Amino acid sequence: MIFYLHGFDATSPGNHDKMRQLQFIDADVRLLSYSAMHPKLDMQQLLNDIARQLAVEPNANALFIGVGLGGYWAERLAFLVGGCSVMINPNLWPERTMQGQIDRAEEYQDIATKCVTDFRAKNQRRSLVILSRKDECLDVAAIETCLNPYYDIHFDEEQSHKFSHLAPWLAQIKAFYHAM
Repeated sequence: MIFYLHGFDATSPGNHDKMRQLQFIDADVRLLSYSAMHPKLDMQQLLNDIARQLAVEPNANALFIGVGLGGYWAERLAFLVGGCSVMINPNLWPERTMQGQIDRAEEYQDIATKCVTDFRAKNQRRSLVILSRKDECLDVAAIETCLNPYYDIHFDEEQSHKFSHLAPWLAQIKAFYHAM
């Protein structure tokens, strides 16, 4: 079972394309949607939605995939429910990088500080990170420095922040998913 988390631009047609591409890995791909404006409420709602969906299929191997802000959520949600994640150009610090775009930036910081202490050390090797060298929105060097001690990091040389084409990465994502 794959849970897909969109980035800040929830209405981008690229989200549907990515979900269709992910069906080559697992036929069961589900969208987890959030508002991006109310992170504390989003966190609780996302956890409730996941719990309901996993209750129907308790033996499902859950993979959380997120692009941009969706990567922020994918890492945390996977950790909290015992799944694994693929973060593509994750926005690790939305409270800083999205000033003026989101209403409650401080809530992202609050979520980060209320998560389990050193959760990345406890989540080591349970996430695959794909970063675009041509990301026009985020500092991928800072993201690499932050995540490199914990996760395998790979670079895409062609794509931008929105990461339109998952196809070149599907085999690697599938191998990671099935190894978990």
